Amino acid sequence: MRPALVLLALLLASPAAADNQTASLTIRNRAFEPAELEVPAGQKIELHVRNADAAASEFESAELHREKVVPAGQEVVVFIGPLRAGRYEFFDDFNPSARGHIIAR
Repeated sequence: MRPALVLLALLLASPAAADNQTASLTIRNRAFEPAELEVPAGQKIELHVRNADAAASEFESAELHREKVVPAGQEVVVFIGPLRAGRYEFFDDFNPSARGHIIAR
């Protein structure tokens, strides 16, 4: 078999996308639910952030180097990690009192 075909077969058979862990947050009443979200350390996380409010919100974290507007009534996906064990703060820049933590263990 030619090397290019072998590489293609390996790429198609690779479960790389399935390796991502998924987690979810909801923004409701201008607060994050849950306010603390536990995720596995050392793995890439596919974080789904749903905004149940009638106004746009934002998922932002200086520690995670992420900033994403979440339109009213919609959901966005934010990829984070792999993270070292620890606590990582996130907040809604449109409503700075809305804060939470991702805890990687």
